[in-house]
Amino acid sequence: MQKKLIAEFLGTFWLVFGGCGSAIFAAAFPSLGIGFLGVAFAFGLTVLTMAFAVGGISGGHFNPAVSVGLTVAGRFPGGQLIPYIIAQVIGAVVAAAVLYLIASGKADFQLGGFAANGYGEHSPGGYSMVSALVAEIVLTLFFLVVILGSTSSKVPAGFAPIAIGLALTLIHLISIPITNTSVNPARSTGQALFVGGWALQQLWLFWVAPIVGGALGGLVWKLVDDSE
Repeated sequence: MQKKLIAEFLGTFWLVFGGCGSAIFAAAFPSLGIGFLGVAFAFGLTVLTMAFAVGGISGGHFNPAVSVGLTVAGRFPGGQLIPYIIAQVIGAVVAAAVLYLIASGKADFQLGGFAANGYGEHSPGGYSMVSALVAEIVLTLFFLVVILGSTSSKVPAGFAPIAIGLALTLIHLISIPITNTSVNPARSTGQALFVGGWALQQLWLFWVAPIVGGALGGLVWKLVDDSE
């Protein structure tokens, strides 16, 4: 179990460090930076690479909503759910701390949004709380369907990380303008702790919506899965 938790810590750290790091550093250069497209691919690549690296150890969740969805779908033992979520949140917070340490070394450092998730005036596109809630639920639901489907026994083995990574890329392409894309409560928590204020006040949505979406994704998969 200890090795599984370390793997989840590492995977979630890499997801936050790579994904949020790309938004904080590379996307800060409008003429040379990577923009929304690059940030979306960065998040997808973090999951793809770590799913190949440590997915065989822990299952490669890196996300409390994924762990909940897999539990609902009967793919993950409920007794391991809380330890997994704790490891994921710690990984995200440590990654955010390292990002802060690096970012604060810039002479004219200003924290700004720090890649935190938000709605209303803190949404990149000014989208409402309801828009954010619906987007996060729907996107997390489909993320779980992709994860459960690509890891089922009816598809070729070994390709799941590619499908999952590309699904996360697509999710970011859709929702960066809406919420800065969460679909992952751990990822949201790490950044919010450093931003404080509004980010902590709005953090509840980025726990509730992904968890609900993940659970619904597990239920939907049970409805369509004919492997039993």
